[in-house]
Amino acid sequence: MNKKEIIYVVSDSVGETAELLVKAVATQFNRQDVEIKHISYIEDMKDLDHVITAAKYNHSIIAYTIVVPSLKKYLDERAWEAGIPAIDLMKPLMDAFVEKLHTEPIRQPGLMRKLDENYFRRVEAVEFAVKYDDGQDVRGIKHADIVLIGVSRTSKTPLSMYLAHKQYKVTNVPLVPEIAPPDELFSIPKNKCVGLVITPNKLNEIRLERLKSLGLTTQANYANLDRILKELDYAEKIMKRIGCPVINVSNKAIEETADLILAMLKKRGAVFRG
Repeated sequence: MNKKEIIYVVSDSVGETAELLVKAVATQFNRQDVEIKHISYIEDMKDLDHVITAAKYNHSIIAYTIVVPSLKKYLDERAWEAGIPAIDLMKPLMDAFVEKLHTEPIRQPGLMRKLDENYFRRVEAVEFAVKYDDGQDVRGIKHADIVLIGVSRTSKTPLSMYLAHKQYKVTNVPLVPEIAPPDELFSIPKNKCVGLVITPNKLNEIRLERLKSLGLTTQANYANLDRILKELDYAEKIMKRIGCPVINVSNKAIEETADLILAMLKKRGAVFRG
């Protein structure tokens, strides 16, 4: 039986990219006797000594993605002394980046994994915001990082989506005089909740534009100023009952309001992701 050719794939992080690259190269030789041994999370010289000893015994190649300078230097020197081919898979592209960007790399292992984690947390937060938008399911209130409350057209939904892209799980609940607010609003920590208010005239203007965009008559009760005053008064009473901070969104951009929300809640001791 022929002895397998062993390639050691070594990384100070997970090393998935390195293994995929080595596999891609190996397939170009149409050999069935190549075995890839993956060693992840190299932390010190002792870990590298074990790899070098094994690679020397098996007459192997070492392919690596190590970014910590001291570990990389040690591996290069020890492999050269042992007569082992040690290939830095990242060096050619890293050098090209340095030349093009005129800056040095951070050289911190695991950054790709952190980027992946941030991406999936963002996706999870966006899905949460969609699922629990506009009070569709009050069960989201107790699981949310942030709960937004206010009358219709106070930017609750766009704020929820914007904050979701910052990895916060946000739900929003409309406050309507004819509908009692969900009990869950009064059982969560008040530092998770934010009330959104707006001046009556500004809200009237926004609602009139909304009716026009829908092709509806501007005489609808939805944009009636007396109705708006009633809604705002009701919402203010609910916010006072909850004891949550309140932000006037009348002349604020979504980004500005979001920054205010985060600053306000962090000051009040809310615990957030990110």
